[in-house]
Amino acid sequence: MNIAVLTMFNGLAKTYSLVSVVEEHLHMLLNAGMNVKLLVSEDCPDSDRYGIYKDERLQWVKITNRLRGRQIHWRDYTQPVGRVHDTFLEEATVIADSLYEALADTNVCMMHDILYQGWHLVHNIAVRQVQTRLPRLRFAAMNHSLPVSRPLRMDWPLSARFTPMPNTTYLYPTESGLAALAQQYNVPASQCRAVYNSLNPYAEAGEDVRELGKLTDLLSPDFLAVYPGRLTAGKQLEKAAALIGAAGTVSGKQAKIVFCDFPSMDIEADTYKKRILHEGARYGLPHEHMVFTSDLGWPDGFPHRGVMELFALSNLFICSSYSESFGLIVLEAVSRGNFIVLNEAVPALQELGQRLGAYFMRWDARNFGFDTRESYHPSERDYLLEHAGEIVRLMKENKALQGKTIVRQQYNPSWIWEHQLKPIVAP
Repeated sequence: MNIAVLTMFNGLAKTYSLVSVVEEHLHMLLNAGMNVKLLVSEDCPDSDRYGIYKDERLQWVKITNRLRGRQIHWRDYTQPVGRVHDTFLEEATVIADSLYEALADTNVCMMHDILYQGWHLVHNIAVRQVQTRLPRLRFAAMNHSLPVSRPLRMDWPLSARFTPMPNTTYLYPTESGLAALAQQYNVPASQCRAVYNSLNPYAEAGEDVRELGKLTDLLSPDFLAVYPGRLTAGKQLEKAAALIGAAGTVSGKQAKIVFCDFPSMDIEADTYKKRILHEGARYGLPHEHMVFTSDLGWPDGFPHRGVMELFALSNLFICSSYSESFGLIVLEAVSRGNFIVLNEAVPALQELGQRLGAYFMRWDARNFGFDTRESYHPSERDYLLEHAGEIVRLMKENKALQGKTIVRQQYNPSWIWEHQLKPIVAP
């Protein structure tokens, strides 16, 4: 499918927030296999291009900004009544000719603020001229600012900012603005859709986390736990797998745990992994939701910077360890906004947890001079399911934690593409 993104950028400075919004849309479109053209002003310098704007899959098309060899200076026509300057319609026509050439083989043209901004009025009129020549071309017109109240009196062509176009869907970043958007363009509400601005969790992440995100889904789980540690029975990783499995079972939601593991001399790695997988599965956690980074390309451990970046994505940290002298990893998980579950029977974890407001459970532990072994009544399964239910409840009541989870799940580019943008441009 051929998609054109019409921006008329004069430059790509990130201080202009629309540059970042379009950047994310380009990622979505290109990653979905679309043939994408980016239409910018001929005065937009090639030297400004970076990241996705330099992607070889992206066709970079410059639209004329000259009339009889002289630069066209855009004027801000925000008022609905009055007159335009003498050469306005000539300028619109030469721009329309350039746009027609760029859009002739296009299925959908996605416009950013072209119909809204007063200083894009000349492009607004040019697009309308193109549409009469390409009646099958579909348009998606994105407004990035608060819709304007529809005036009672308007003069053409100034009224184009309030006049609907055929075969056009009108877009806005939030649902709350759709009624006002429909009123601005005098169209039915059914022609208006929300397309959120996205926050790409991987945008500032390192290469390791980006690569891991390609190999396993880190964005969709309702409960995402990360457990860095040596692959030793002393860490009791199977207890963490069982608990997050129980959380998924009692909530009916998706749970996942990522073990940033590295080898130990204590036990053969595959043998211990099978035990962990078995325990998680007993509590309803599918094998594919128990991920070992050692199986995905990091056999000697996941980089510490990557672990900290994963903690920024996760919302649950479970330390079921048999023994700890301090538990620095607990501080790291807390610092990135995770709900913390600790083994109360370990003195260091109890001390830390009391200060940090952790949720406590009891597993076997090593204490000073003696070891403890837990017994559960009526059963360990009942114990885990009961505490999992309480953890789920507390996490749901924690508004900051809920906000973090929703941002990861529903404001990432993949979700926005599948649920909002794809149904519009590629129904």
